Amino acid sequence: MDDKKTGFCKRWWSVMRKPSVKYSVLTLLVVGFFGGIISWGAFNTGMEATNTLEFCTSCHEMRDNVYPEYKETIHYSNRTGVRAICSDCHVPHDWPHKIKRKAKAVFEIWGKLTGSIDTREKFEAKRMELATHEWTRMQANGSRECRNCHNFDAMSSELQKQTPYKKHMKARDEGKSCIDCHKGIAHHLPKEYREPDDQ
Repeated sequence: MDDKKTGFCKRWWSVMRKPSVKYSVLTLLVVGFFGGIISWGAFNTGMEATNTLEFCTSCHEMRDNVYPEYKETIHYSNRTGVRAICSDCHVPHDWPHKIKRKAKAVFEIWGKLTGSIDTREKFEAKRMELATHEWTRMQANGSRECRNCHNFDAMSSELQKQTPYKKHMKARDEGKSCIDCHKGIAHHLPKEYREPDDQ
């Protein structure tokens, strides 16, 4: 059996290495070039389609749980009309980190497939675990996604109230990132995390 596999592999590799008798090298290069562009375009279009608010809220687990909470926040509605959608906070913008995050997100579909969070009760029971995963990810990358829009150095001491401004400058000097202080800014905190009088 091993000899058959080895023989097949050698024949396949030999065919792959030979020049084409039927097509010119130029034809193969042109077809490969345009085939690569079409493949890249299709892949990138698919990636961007999964970054839309409509896609993120298409499953009832997100639509019924975290989406209504997000709609109550300043990230959804504010005086300037700038809206941060799910992917702005949960998907890195730069290509290498985006691919890594998308690959991990494939495994998150497991919760949908197994029904582990398909009811409000199940979701609430796992909220702390889910939130902790996201907080850990954001702490590890220094709240990279937050910093796509927010920058300590761009904060104005004249336009920002003095108490938050001082806290932000202290956080910057101590090397803290957004998630260190702003857990629960877009979604409700897990009941295990809230203060007793907040529950």
